[in-house]
Amino acid sequence: MAVGILEVLLVNAKGLGNTDFFGNKMDPYVLIQYKTEERKSSVARGQGSNPSWGEKFTFRVEYPGAGDHHQFKLNLKIMDKDTFSADDYIGSATIYLEDLLALGVENGTAELNPCKYRVVRMDQSYCGEIQVGLTFNLREEPQINEEYGGWKESEY
Repeated sequence: MAVGILEVLLVNAKGLGNTDFFGNKMDPYVLIQYKTEERKSSVARGQGSNPSWGEKFTFRVEYPGAGDHHQFKLNLKIMDKDTFSADDYIGSATIYLEDLLALGVENGTAELNPCKYRVVRMDQSYCGEIQVGLTFNLREEPQINEEYGGWKESEY
């Protein structure tokens, strides 16, 4: 199993459907999830339907995992920060990572320059796009020799 670091560059979004009433501008942010890890972007205050972030996030990745080839995806959930009520869901995008990770394991590194991904609502209708760049760098981990020591060798 190979271990590496996935770097996510959150660039911007365009044409997001407005969830605020009375003409207020949205305050969007993004929840980025890989398996059980989650990162949160800053809130793009007052930037409305076309926010910019320019932020980087990292995730530790094991590839291939045990029988979870369908799990190599990055989920982006775009939310609107509200002060006096629960934050509103704007939409989401999914980026499949298996090809990027496989290439990174083979070459030591792999990069996807920032490109646009469709943002969809719960009913899968289009509500804008988000621009994200990805880099995966293989990291050498020391091999653990499991023949010696550990609880299996214990006499208790």
